[in-house]
Amino acid sequence: MSDEEVCQRLQRRESTFRVASTARARDGTVTAAAGRSGSARPGRRPSVKDVAERAGVSWKTVSNVVNNRTNVRPETRARVEAAIRELGYRTSMAGRQLRSGRTYLLAVALPDLTMPYFAHLAHSIIRSAEARGYTVLISETNGRPESERYVAGGFDAQFADGIILRPEGLDSTTVTQAHGPLPLVLLGERVDGSHLDHVIVDNQTSGQETTQHLLDLGRRSLVFVGAQESRQFGPGWLRMLGYREAIEKAGIDFQPSRVVPARHFTRESGLLAVQELLGRGLPFDGLVCASDLIAIGAMHALRRRGLRVPEDVAVTGWDNIPEGAYSNPTLTTVAPDIATSADRAVELLVRRIEDQDAAPREVVAGHKLIRRESTAAAG
Repeated sequence: MSDEEVCQRLQRRESTFRVASTARARDGTVTAAAGRSGSARPGRRPSVKDVAERAGVSWKTVSNVVNNRTNVRPETRARVEAAIRELGYRTSMAGRQLRSGRTYLLAVALPDLTMPYFAHLAHSIIRSAEARGYTVLISETNGRPESERYVAGGFDAQFADGIILRPEGLDSTTVTQAHGPLPLVLLGERVDGSHLDHVIVDNQTSGQETTQHLLDLGRRSLVFVGAQESRQFGPGWLRMLGYREAIEKAGIDFQPSRVVPARHFTRESGLLAVQELLGRGLPFDGLVCASDLIAIGAMHALRRRGLRVPEDVAVTGWDNIPEGAYSNPTLTTVAPDIATSADRAVELLVRRIEDQDAAPREVVAGHKLIRRESTAAAG
């Protein structure tokens, strides 16, 4: 669609809006306030035509300035920009959509925005999308399978150009099967044969590295907290597989009794897990926790029972939330590269929006182990 056609359609819309917004006088006649040349009428947003009149140029010149085209003389551009500021003109989303066929909206669906990790992830996605000219709409699924299936299917309405989904209640294969017409990027685990773009963190490797860190400190009676057998596709389970890999490599038998499930990655889950372990009388000198919040709850429970961290029990987490850097003791944790995960997810989604036939890509975001006081060597 040409700029001229777009402008004509917008002017027709504005005419309709003007009629709809006129006020009826007491005698029943319809009246509308008249505006002076080059200024928007009261109660109506300034239009491209208003800016053009104020600047003494054509509407097409205003369009060239708004779209940052180079075929405008500097003095003319300055005049148009001054008129835009004076009138408080804002680019019409409708016009932008008519020109491009896009909404420039991205939908992002995350499990729980009260969790620091997901709040940080949402913040990073918003910043990355804004840098590319997109606005982000956030949806919270609470990990419900039906909500995630609804998101993957496109929300039953094409109000956005594409979706970023971090599933928790569904595995990646099921999400792939539920995928609807909108471009979709998954934040999650690897799935073979998927047509979807993925950004993943290597949870199993990070779990192995964290466990090896405790083994290197001489800890041998280790417990993993946070795996869920019912969700063997989830991060907790995969981090537990890394824990198992490390202890078996060290010649230590894997014992299912040393894996404590957690319904949620919360402080309360960590506290309850430690209470269960102590109630069972199971000896342990190290806890590999699936999240920082679990680890912080576990350290609280240990202190209440008179056990010292790290002297009696070393503790590790996963997420690198700010709270861990200020806990007492400070928490050793796995720090995922959230900024890179977010940026690559947005990059892949924009790429998919622009070319829906592109081959699917998988990006592995980095991570690092941050050693702090909760695993300091005894001495």
